[in-house]
Amino acid sequence: MSQDLSLHQRRRLPTAQELAGIPWLPLLPGAERERAQAALLVGDAHPGDYICRIGRPVTYWFGAVDGLLKMHTDSADGSGMTFAGLPPGGWFGEGTAIKREPYRYNVQALRSSVVAGLPIESFHWLLDHSIAFNRFVMDQLNERLGQFIAAREIDRLAQPDLRVARSLAALFNPVLYPGVGQVLRITQQELAYLVGLSRQRVNEALAVLQAQGLIRVEYGGLRVLDLPALRLVGRAQA
Repeated sequence: MSQDLSLHQRRRLPTAQELAGIPWLPLLPGAERERAQAALLVGDAHPGDYICRIGRPVTYWFGAVDGLLKMHTDSADGSGMTFAGLPPGGWFGEGTAIKREPYRYNVQALRSSVVAGLPIESFHWLLDHSIAFNRFVMDQLNERLGQFIAAREIDRLAQPDLRVARSLAALFNPVLYPGVGQVLRITQQELAYLVGLSRQRVNEALAVLQAQGLIRVEYGGLRVLDLPALRLVGRAQA
């Protein structure tokens, strides 16, 4: 049995707490919100489970409710690219869902995660009927474009400290990931997977950023102390 099928079989109705973690749901008027809420499902993803795979047809618009996901591509020669880490509150794949095209990237769980899915037909119904939903999706597309451009820049950077700074700033994007706030629950090994560096090198870069007063390493995660400065450090050094 494939991991995809296993995850599909683990789908269930969301709890009230899980619904409260979906950022676009409260933006909808009553009838639209009720329709969307009735269609939403969640799945409990195990580490390594694929939520989306390259070439597979789109059936849901997905979002991370809890845990941590990774959006990436692979190639036959072993070279790949990480587009984004997806922390709680992050919804993704709206461009693919709008065009109803096969996925051009993989999304994989880095740790045990809860993933919500809105069926593709419900997604398109909201696009056709809800101004509030359209505004949310447009904001997502706009921010996502900037995120992918930044991901290509990060992938070319040779300076490890800069790679970590830019990647952290992206994970604290308040538009794409409103559920993160000031504290991101992530291990140094998970951050190393996202950045493409060793855990030791990531640890050294975090120590530099902490010494600069930009972040604070806490038990089980990272707290951003000055997000605008963290973004400017990455750009200035680039």
